[in-house]
Amino acid sequence: MGKVISIAGKGGVGKTTIAALLVLELCTRQKPILAVDADPNFNLGDRLGVHVSTTIGSLREELMKTKDDLPAGVSKQEIIDYQIRLALQEEECFDLLTMGRQEGPGCYCYINSVLRSFTDALAEKYPYVVIDNEAGLEHLSRRTTVRSDWLMVVSDPSIPALKAAGRIARLSDEMQLKIGRKILLVNRTNGQIGSELLAIPEYSFDAAYGIREDRALDPNVSGTTAVRLLDRGSPAVIDLRSMAKVEICR
Repeated sequence: MGKVISIAGKGGVGKTTIAALLVLELCTRQKPILAVDADPNFNLGDRLGVHVSTTIGSLREELMKTKDDLPAGVSKQEIIDYQIRLALQEEECFDLLTMGRQEGPGCYCYINSVLRSFTDALAEKYPYVVIDNEAGLEHLSRRTTVRSDWLMVVSDPSIPALKAAGRIARLSDEMQLKIGRKILLVNRTNGQIGSELLAIPEYSFDAAYGIREDRALDPNVSGTTAVRLLDRGSPAVIDLRSMAKVEICR
């Protein structure tokens, strides 16, 4: 099975941007990469410069409406597997699977279970899987794979965000998720992480890295939300590359 990298963090700290940059960095080493947008407020496709036309959430809603009218001899699981393949968007160096959200009432437990199993099976075909999660980790066990070789929690240098990152790390322990290494990525720094920031008692990370402030990531400066054309020499790209070299591509 491919290596699984889960990205988490509170809202507004640049989690999805970091996930997109990491996908593109890994693409320079091995391809294709599987990018999974597991945030109901999905933006990973936008950051990767991909128009998302279909989400698993929309397919799930459609299946709930037609579950009593399935063709004879075709199982619900076969229908779900087929629809997921339709939702997988293939790009030059990565494939994107957008989970989306469920809108209607009713129990989705069975469908979610099939989705999780299919995502695990799909991940076996890729060298790396990058999962962009919503804030918190509860849905990691019910909507996507429960195994992560790396849990990368994104924060900014503010104390509230760092404390939130610590709580996410503790929650992953409480949920008994299968995690290899827990990494703290402090975004929008000057490249250095002060020792006073890491003195907060909530921490239980294996390593911490700083990602420098990069004005090119600001849509008001670059004129786009996509990061695909970001210069390889930009500060954020350099810092992600350095982290990946140490942690992932050894």
